[in-house]
Amino acid sequence: MRVTPRVWIGLAIYVGYVIVIYVVGQLGGVPFTEIGKSAEFTWMGAVLPLVVAAVLLAITTSLLGWWRPALFERKRSHHKWPIFVPAIMLVVAVLNLFNTDWSKFDASFILSLIALGVFVGFCEELMSRGLLLTAFRSRLPEVWVWLLTSLLFGAMHLVNAANGSPFMSALAQAGLAAMSGTAFYIVRRVTGSLVWAMALHGIWDVGAFSVGFAPAGPVWGVLATPFIGILAVAVVYWVIKGADEKPVASTPAEPANARA
Repeated sequence: MRVTPRVWIGLAIYVGYVIVIYVVGQLGGVPFTEIGKSAEFTWMGAVLPLVVAAVLLAITTSLLGWWRPALFERKRSHHKWPIFVPAIMLVVAVLNLFNTDWSKFDASFILSLIALGVFVGFCEELMSRGLLLTAFRSRLPEVWVWLLTSLLFGAMHLVNAANGSPFMSALAQAGLAAMSGTAFYIVRRVTGSLVWAMALHGIWDVGAFSVGFAPAGPVWGVLATPFIGILAVAVVYWVIKGADEKPVASTPAEPANARA
């Protein structure tokens, strides 16, 4: 790593990310409540801010040299069975896709949802359970790493209130995100890779937006999200137990005369 992880670096990245999403979203001129209602609104209100954030996150991660600790665990969880919670989440996401009336979407709308899934999975996971997690692991026990990254992941959804969402709705979304985000943390710990959490996160959001716009059956995500969040929090102890993921500190290059 080029830069030794520090808690303040993670928090600075978090604040910067929220500011970028808010400012670019404001420039796009689409209220949060209108995202997912048309291709244009989805591109401008969600995809554009995420693309800008993705570029900045990739540059930041490269400059810090944090790609490996952000994306991969040194040692996976000893307990694999808690993966059943993210598995339920995947089943619900797929059910949402099947319960969507896709005849109401044109090609541009479908592409906007796919782009939304790709970039929301990449950005939100890399920022919260990637860079922020790496920074917190430099000082904190793993239980605090899980708790704080989950709470901050939920809290960043409050920015939707500043972008047109009713405050109570944004507050409820933040609470559910904090709990359900634990499922993504479980995926990282059990599989050893953040990439699978990115994929699940993307599929989940695509299903939620598609069935929200054109439901052809029960909206399973609305019914299942609190249940999934509670289950995730209930079993997360077993993937935290025994975790030792302190990042390896960067070391300055050894002077040439010291090797002589």
